[in-house]
Amino acid sequence: MKRWTAALTGILGVAAALAAGHLVAALVGPTASPFLAVGNTAIDFTPGPLKDFAIRAFGVHDKLVLLVGMAVVLLAVAVAAGLLSRRSALPGTVLAVALGLVGVAAVLHRPDLGQLAVLAPVAAGVAGVLVFRWLHGLAAHPGRASASRRGFLLAAGASAVAGVAGRFLGTRTDVEGSRRAVGDLTPAEPAPPIPDGADFAADGTPGFITRNEDFYRVDTALSVPRLRAEDWVLRVHGMVDRELTLRYGDLRDRPLVERTITMTCVSNEVGGPYTSTANFVGVPLRDVLLEAGVRAGADQLFSTSADGWTAGTPVDVVLEEDRGALIALGMNGEPLPVEHGFPARLVVPGLYGFVSATKWVVDLELTTFEARSSYWLDRGWGQRAPIKVMSRIDRPKGLSAVRGRVVVAGVAWAQPVGVAKVEVRVDGGGWQPTRLSTAVNGSTWRMWRVELDLAPGAHTVECRATDGAGSTQPSERVDPVPDGATGWHSIFFTVE
Repeated sequence: MKRWTAALTGILGVAAALAAGHLVAALVGPTASPFLAVGNTAIDFTPGPLKDFAIRAFGVHDKLVLLVGMAVVLLAVAVAAGLLSRRSALPGTVLAVALGLVGVAAVLHRPDLGQLAVLAPVAAGVAGVLVFRWLHGLAAHPGRASASRRGFLLAAGASAVAGVAGRFLGTRTDVEGSRRAVGDLTPAEPAPPIPDGADFAADGTPGFITRNEDFYRVDTALSVPRLRAEDWVLRVHGMVDRELTLRYGDLRDRPLVERTITMTCVSNEVGGPYTSTANFVGVPLRDVLLEAGVRAGADQLFSTSADGWTAGTPVDVVLEEDRGALIALGMNGEPLPVEHGFPARLVVPGLYGFVSATKWVVDLELTTFEARSSYWLDRGWGQRAPIKVMSRIDRPKGLSAVRGRVVVAGVAWAQPVGVAKVEVRVDGGGWQPTRLSTAVNGSTWRMWRVELDLAPGAHTVECRATDGAGSTQPSERVDPVPDGATGWHSIFFTVE
């Protein structure tokens, strides 16, 4: 068999497998698609340092990079399967079966999939083997060139149709229609208006409220769970006096509160972008837990997402009367965006998101840290994860050239006690105070600015913040693992 014919045979065999798996997955669970199941499992088993690198290097595009990388690997495997099978279909058949078994193992590993989900990778394996061997049989006979061409075109067309059909069926759940049907989430207790002077956006800081489309997103969901509000159910159980089963309407009908909260990702390095602020609307988490009746000894609120991801939140924190933890339904005047947790998510001010911000939440179990271990705790991250006082320089940009009087501006955060002051120093000199923006509340970030007269030439500016409890941002650089980065942010620039 010619090399290009053999390679194309392998490629079409893999394409048929993926398409068949995607089509069956649309019927038994979209994340059962072998491509997605393997990707999600790869995320689960990726070492923490490699995940941190992906977030640093690719930001919100880390999942796209993973999918593209997987596609490239599959393409290489498909070509190799074809080339190894120029004389016999056996090598390609063995590789196809191996890929099918990898898909089965990935689906069985997923906590959000039932037993029927295994039908998707099984269908993929069967389709891949049959199509590959059929095409190999056609291509192996030089006298059947026209039949071989028709077979290749048929396989390509059928794979495309099956893939598109799987995509259509897998997204048939009208989540956006469900979001629109929710309507206005009018809080009985609205958040105070954002005061004038709450940011220094004109000087280069972010605006105080982050638009939903700009709000950072860091999670493990390769494909976003698609849940309709009318189908959503939250179970509250474990070490409680009475188990609760709450539907969306049950929460929607309660008096809603609105709170302005800054959220921060533990993956944020010194100077990093993974912090954002929004007005969240929802039901006080504390009220729901008190209604269930938290039993003595329960020290962990173990929350589970619709995709099986888990987080452990200290019970004493969420029960603090002034903490303001929410089961959030809305964000910046609209129901939660799908990628930010619709229909409902947790928001607990003052804790990094990996222990406090479960999206698509469907289960709350009162338990102990000894009894249950959450997703990131299993991977060596911290248990309680309070947010550390931190500041960042947004203007000037590193390595930039500045003319005239220098304005240095940035943002600081220290949830839930707030920021009391921010200082800067130039070229290792003495610390100087900056002007702070108008404070909103302790659970939000605070902007700062200062004007400096600097001589022409190269300069380095550093910043540090002090929180409302008197703790000052430490100078020592510490990586995000296991419970958040520390260190002074610095930039190097030139005055012309």
